[in-house]
Amino acid sequence: MSQKIAFITGANRGIGFQTALDLAPHGVASLIGSRDLASGHRAVEKLRAAGVQAEAILFDITNPAHHLAAHDYLAQHWGRLDILVNNAGIAAGDGTFPPVGPAHKASELPLDELRRVMETNFFAQVALTQTLLPLLRLSPAGRIVNLSSILGSQTLHAEPKSPIYSAKSFAYDVSKTALNSLTIHLAYELRDTTIKVNSAHPGWVKTDMGGPHATMDLAEGAKTSVQLATLPNDGPTGGYFHLGKPLPW
Repeated sequence: MSQKIAFITGANRGIGFQTALDLAPHGVASLIGSRDLASGHRAVEKLRAAGVQAEAILFDITNPAHHLAAHDYLAQHWGRLDILVNNAGIAAGDGTFPPVGPAHKASELPLDELRRVMETNFFAQVALTQTLLPLLRLSPAGRIVNLSSILGSQTLHAEPKSPIYSAKSFAYDVSKTALNSLTIHLAYELRDTTIKVNSAHPGWVKTDMGGPHATMDLAEGAKTSVQLATLPNDGPTGGYFHLGKPLPW
């Protein structure tokens, strides 16, 4: 089967939806994971109207049963997985940006809130990747794209002159730093295979999470994910990128 198949979590809207749209010219069909299946079906209708081969399944990243269902669907319909885009994620507190208030402070953040964000943005990502890795091994050139953020950069958070020095949201930032660690460790583990694993910083994008004051539109925000999902055989692995440029860990 010459066409590739991508599974994109949280792709019924925003960056995930745009990623599915922009992967199509590369010969990639997309399976969309959506917490609300009706929303997923509406997204598929829009994608198909644009000439994209797409399907949707009910998928909550925090539900292990949905991980297994995604695996079984891909195995039954495609026999493998070529691209996994770990796109689903949540913000802390009310999701506002720039982050302000107790929901973002390390000294005041309720532990339940930290656990909630870490469960979605890290633990569930690890679990899903582990579940789908056997299918990625069946691809001639598997790609894993972890949607991180520049806010996961420890180097930039510690540098007073960096652009994110004052943009600290403890739970969200820690979850993305941990996701970056998954990228590093999994890329090392798979270094002798054809699978490449990278972290993507999409930018500050006009989405429900990014808000109306964000500086990038969706088309620009999906570019890094698409670039990393379609890397050539000699492309990088174990890296952290924004629009083709490496970011410091």
